[in-house]
Amino acid sequence: MKRATVPATACKPEWLPMDIGKYRRSPSLTTKEQAVLAELVRSGRRWGEGRREEVLRGVRQLADPLQDAMSSMDGDERSKDSALAAVLRGCGREETSFWGWSLETWSRVLGPNQAEFFKVNGPLVDGDARQYMAAAGYLLGCLTDIRVMGGCKRVPLANKVFGTPAVESAVGPVKGILTRWGYSSTKLTCVDSTVCEALLLNRSPDLRDLSGDLLVEMRHGAGDMKRACCLQIARALVELGYLAEVIPDGRREAGKRAETQGIAASWVRAVTEWDATSTLARSTRSHARVALLEAGRWLASQHPGVTEPAQWTSELAVRFVAAVDQAKVGQYAARRAKAPRHGLPLSARSKSCYLGIMRTFFNDCQEWGWIPRRFDPGRVFATPRSVKALIGPSPRTIRDDSWARLLWAGLNLVTEDLRPAGTSSIYYPVEMVRALAAVWLLSGLRSDEIVRLRVGCVRWQNESAPASTLTGCGRAESVCLLDIPVNKTGTAFTKPVDAILGSTVQAWEHIRPVQPAFLDRKTGELVHFLFCYRARPLPREYLNCSLIPMLCRKAGVPLTDARGPITSHRARATIASQLFNSKNPMTLFELQAWLGHRSPVSTQSYVALTPARLIDAYANAGYLDRNVRAIEVLVDRDAVKSTVVAGQPWRYYDLGHSF
Repeated sequence: MKRATVPATACKPEWLPMDIGKYRRSPSLTTKEQAVLAELVRSGRRWGEGRREEVLRGVRQLADPLQDAMSSMDGDERSKDSALAAVLRGCGREETSFWGWSLETWSRVLGPNQAEFFKVNGPLVDGDARQYMAAAGYLLGCLTDIRVMGGCKRVPLANKVFGTPAVESAVGPVKGILTRWGYSSTKLTCVDSTVCEALLLNRSPDLRDLSGDLLVEMRHGAGDMKRACCLQIARALVELGYLAEVIPDGRREAGKRAETQGIAASWVRAVTEWDATSTLARSTRSHARVALLEAGRWLASQHPGVTEPAQWTSELAVRFVAAVDQAKVGQYAARRAKAPRHGLPLSARSKSCYLGIMRTFFNDCQEWGWIPRRFDPGRVFATPRSVKALIGPSPRTIRDDSWARLLWAGLNLVTEDLRPAGTSSIYYPVEMVRALAAVWLLSGLRSDEIVRLRVGCVRWQNESAPASTLTGCGRAESVCLLDIPVNKTGTAFTKPVDAILGSTVQAWEHIRPVQPAFLDRKTGELVHFLFCYRARPLPREYLNCSLIPMLCRKAGVPLTDARGPITSHRARATIASQLFNSKNPMTLFELQAWLGHRSPVSTQSYVALTPARLIDAYANAGYLDRNVRAIEVLVDRDAVKSTVVAGQPWRYYDLGHSF
């Protein structure tokens, strides 16, 4: 793929180091220049068989601008002389002046890397000559894209072009912001290089001249390290006030393009239009989009003639319901890594979810007047009764012994636990991970609520009690309260939690680096997230992909049990069930308020009576004793005590209906 280039006309009027208008910028060589350069190329010496001054006099109109450019740079004079001769030899080999070189020509002369450069020039150049050649071409406006040199060192090149003070003035503020956010100042070499590359491509040493479009273009086709650096720089520029907003993530857009392959364009447009118009939550729309695109792949496979919602009929909808009922996991998904249950039948909940999305989609399209009313979506996409019968409360609790070990592991995390095998560095501070583990293990929150907790979410009912004195759980004189943000079922609320959770969270807040505010996607507010580091809010995936495997590894608990993988949401069901089955249990309505549910029906899906609780309840009910007492009432005790004649009845059983 050919790189997009930054034209020379992008040069800022404020930065004009050389007046190139005074030079003869002809791309062709004169007869004398051709003769002198041909002899220079044939020679095995740097300046040919003659003297250096004689060669320079013969190509004065080429040598003067190069010498002026070299003079404007700081550095070793011998390396500059070597670079000057190498550019002139390049003119002789290409049989044209450097004023007319294209980017492809510059790539041949400079080489895509240092090794190729030495193959062309051999022992006639030293190690720094390539950088001086590129800097001279850049200053003269001939080399417009330094990326033709491959992975050359950007910082020394920028120092030669702009001067070391100007480069330090540009790199310093960016590194200062990143260091304040938590990045290590000794590990920002990639940021130095990327900032210098951006300055060189923008042809200005001023950070204020950088644009988001340039950083987006630099991310295109770059490696993971450079992509991350561009995003870090953009965030720093936003913090400095030089950019209005952070650049978009190009990989996410590429993923959206990949997920629409093989689907009719009109169906994709309808889904995209619905996604942009619907007022459902963003996460809900995202899940619905995936399901609707899978329906588009089903259409392309089974009914290629149907390409838009207006063509659907009730008969086609019935066929779709039957297809969902028989579908397999990943059958019509985009080409990605196979899920653990790939190829197995869909669960009843998944089938119900697919059909619910289709009901919503077609109902909206009809209500908005996009398609005619040919059928009732609520009836034709209704979940089959056989599927509904398989759906019910089924909390996937974690066994008490495994949960106790995970709780111990989370409250005893050390730095060594955070280091992956074979590495010596950690990304998040151990105090942040401890606080995150405590919140997951003790608060019973959803993953979305955990990552959206705000700074200052922990407070104490007895404000005079210092957090350092809180060593146990449930102190009556210092109740810890946790402020929960707006969630999917209700507004923000506050609930009591164990004091150790408040202590670990406040320990993290005490050392937490200053972070920029981010947009809360549910409320639209700019807030300071509690779990934010290096100007990046904690992703929800960290819980399942990093934190929980780390705790399982430390506790010696397998990642999967009889109920499936241990995920972040299983902690919510486990805590709710334990609170409901404790010695002094919470009532269903108290647990509803603690979990933040709008309806007690939702709470019932999270609680399960333990066998021990059922045993106690059954024993306390006294089923057998009650019936035994009823039988004893029917015994004629007087007849037994009076020693009636043998053979006379004295025990009676009530069989009902007067028997």
